[in-house]
Amino acid sequence: MSANDPFARLPEAASFTVTSTTVSDGGAWPPEQFSSGVPGGKDISPQLSWSGAPDGTRSYAVTVYDPDAPTGSGFWHWAVADIPATVTELPEGAGDHTGSGLPEGAFQLPNDVREARFIGAAPPAGHGLHRYFVVVHALDVESVGVPADATPALLGFTMAGHTLGRAVLIATAETPA
Repeated sequence: MSANDPFARLPEAASFTVTSTTVSDGGAWPPEQFSSGVPGGKDISPQLSWSGAPDGTRSYAVTVYDPDAPTGSGFWHWAVADIPATVTELPEGAGDHTGSGLPEGAFQLPNDVREARFIGAAPPAGHGLHRYFVVVHALDVESVGVPADATPALLGFTMAGHTLGRAVLIATAETPA
């Protein structure tokens, strides 16, 4: 595992709180949140609830990112944009291929396997412990203005100038050798 902090070079933002009934901060992903390519994995997105967002929040985005993936650029597992400011939780499984658990107006961007859904953890066997940054981004715009086929990296770049706050939960996963 590297010490890579995906937010170290981004503008500072206020902190607020994100919790989950699926996984605790610093805890290991349950088997259902692993990729379907891993025994027991089901690609089920975690339940998320958040509170304490900064004043002026007009929408949210949610991302799940593994900076420890052996790619040189990490691995984006999930990205959701344009969550209305009135919404403060997503149910477990909201990130399925239909996005039926997402609020009206919100949409999923293609992850790093180019599917617009949540893809679970799948660290290479023997690669060690990976961190999964589950982040709710509070934004000062109702729509971040990225197309539905944009990459999560473009979403992050576009959000940088609109981020009022970040709520971060870090989950972990490891596949034994």
